[in-house]
Amino acid sequence: MYETAARAEEILTLNIEDLGLTARQARVKAKGARAKTRRRGQAREDFVLETVYWDAGTARLLPRLLKGRTRGPVFVTHRRPGPGKVVSPRDVCPDTGLARLSYGQARALLDQHTALDGPGTGWDLHEFRHSALSHLGEAGASLLMLMAKSRHKKPENLRRYFKPSPQAIAGITSLLAPRTSG
Repeated sequence: MYETAARAEEILTLNIEDLGLTARQARVKAKGARAKTRRRGQAREDFVLETVYWDAGTARLLPRLLKGRTRGPVFVTHRRPGPGKVVSPRDVCPDTGLARLSYGQARALLDQHTALDGPGTGWDLHEFRHSALSHLGEAGASLLMLMAKSRHKKPENLRRYFKPSPQAIAGITSLLAPRTSG
């Protein structure tokens, strides 16, 4: 999630078939995605998809996560859905029968593995997006590049994610220093 700077829901709904492993990209149904213009007989779930990109860190981790699976949800739970649970076929791995990891389950797992002072003190899924955009901004990415990476349509919506560190603010202050001629 960090390298894509995508929303957690977008990443959790990915299927293995959606991944472009060699190109390090995936097509996701974005928040507020517009439905494509329907033609007679076209499925209702046909949306305009957007592309998210990742780099080497994710490329190294994905094979371990997929464990040889070639289809179905990218993120799965450790167990099959219970007998009374109604689950869409898209949300079950056809090879293992494991269910898709939900947002709530992912949030609980992340908190469990990052909490320092008890439950509820760990990281939040949304912090990956926030951190990625802040780090890109501190590294000098322009507002237009940050908007393209995050797929925000309005600059004011992106602004809340970018909170530069004191070190970044101190670093940019040096640009105001008088030039010395030598």
